[in-house]
Amino acid sequence: MVGGTPVTDGERLVPALTGFASILPLVESSSPAQVRRNACRLLARTAGLPWVRCLALDSDGRRLCADGSDTVYRCDDFRHPFAHVIRSGTPLLGRVNALRGRMNHPDFLAEAANLRGDWDLHCRPLRAPGAPYDWLGVWGMAGSRATLAALQGSADFAALERLLCHLWYRLLAQDRSHRQDQNLRDSLRRLREDQRSHALADSLARELIGHSPAMVRLRERLVRAADTGLAVLLQGETGTGKECVARALHRCSARRDGPFVAINCAAIPETLLESELFGHVRGAHSAATRDRAGLLSAADGGTLFLDEIGDMPPALQAKLLRVLESGRYRPLGGGRERHADIRLVSASHQPLVKLIRERQFRADLYYRLNQFPLSVPPLRDRREDIPELAEHFAVSYAAREGRPTTSLSPSALAHLASGDFPGNVRELRNQVEYACAMAPVGQPIGPELLPQTAPPESPSGIESWGAAFNLREVVRAYEARLIREKLRQFNGNRAKAALSLGLPKRTLAHKCRQLQLDGDLP
Repeated sequence: MVGGTPVTDGERLVPALTGFASILPLVESSSPAQVRRNACRLLARTAGLPWVRCLALDSDGRRLCADGSDTVYRCDDFRHPFAHVIRSGTPLLGRVNALRGRMNHPDFLAEAANLRGDWDLHCRPLRAPGAPYDWLGVWGMAGSRATLAALQGSADFAALERLLCHLWYRLLAQDRSHRQDQNLRDSLRRLREDQRSHALADSLARELIGHSPAMVRLRERLVRAADTGLAVLLQGETGTGKECVARALHRCSARRDGPFVAINCAAIPETLLESELFGHVRGAHSAATRDRAGLLSAADGGTLFLDEIGDMPPALQAKLLRVLESGRYRPLGGGRERHADIRLVSASHQPLVKLIRERQFRADLYYRLNQFPLSVPPLRDRREDIPELAEHFAVSYAAREGRPTTSLSPSALAHLASGDFPGNVRELRNQVEYACAMAPVGQPIGPELLPQTAPPESPSGIESWGAAFNLREVVRAYEARLIREKLRQFNGNRAKAALSLGLPKRTLAHKCRQLQLDGDLP
């Protein structure tokens, strides 16, 4: 009865529910740090405490850390009161002035400097429910002696502390479980990636033939390169199959559904190379009778392969660098810039670092091209692959020519395996295809059907070549010998060799390909 009026059950229930709203944020906390912050705010507000801190024990149990601060207290450093509490497992109560005199930890002294000297500091160890040795951290609070004394006998304070420990431990267990699940997912993802890499490397063995250590390493690195968007620089001698490697890289990459566009920078005259790459508008030069999209436009969304990048003119190198940096270019004679999304793969049989020293190649372009270097091994470094390659070329020739497959005899394979092959895989293929063309149907290829390597050159002059050559062969042989000598004289520097021969550099490059002299370069 209140003033003679009966009290209903609902009215009696309202005072008992007044505390639920205050603990709701605590219960709804989503992380251990949040539950600690909400518990400190709740205690400070309801008990009127001016200073409340909750320190968390780290995962290895050696340090106590404060939320929102870089302060760290070591549990074996007894210059602060929190170490005494966590080590003994018992609460600590002391006057602030007295603790300042006994404790000299710099971070604790800095914290205590903001507290009144006549206040008491009360520190309590917090442990997981039902686990007496599974410590969570330390609860510290400062205030008047009367306030702290009232808390010690308060059933509400004891309930709040138990609730804090229960929620904290539960959220820690959830975090631990989430981390384990994430670690498991990461492990499975890495396992799938490794399996995919191995599967890709194995499938590449059908394109990049050979099981020598050098080829296994090349395929593994190629798969790594394909998983990135980095520019790839292929370096290797002429005839090693750099374009085959570039095509395999494209097929393994995320751009496999886009175009693959290849161009040999040494095969196109300098005056036309820029137009070939960037395109041109009508009237840009005498041959530009209509607008033409260049190879950059054709390769948009795919891969552009620039072979013999070392032969690119310096002026064009600067324009290519801008495309790689910004993705934008301007057609020859055009006024509007265009955008090209390309993955660049370049190749060179020349040592680009040497060309940089000779000021024939831009260093900044080299560093941009060489984000992921790949070295294509010469055939002499993987002789064990020669029989497999020879059989592959024989099968390919038969399929292309519509002829029965002709096998190579063991003696023919041994003869090939002992060869030098300065022209590398290209020279091996040419020899095998020649033998396949000369072999009678149904009979294996013997060593006598393989083309014989050219005899050592005689220094005595044209007359030493004998009557077996016609005039065209004599001129070709003399020209090849002269160019070879000039290239060796200038250590493979085509610019200097061309100058000494009185030829344009492009003409010399064309003759080197025509006479198959690139493999003879030092």
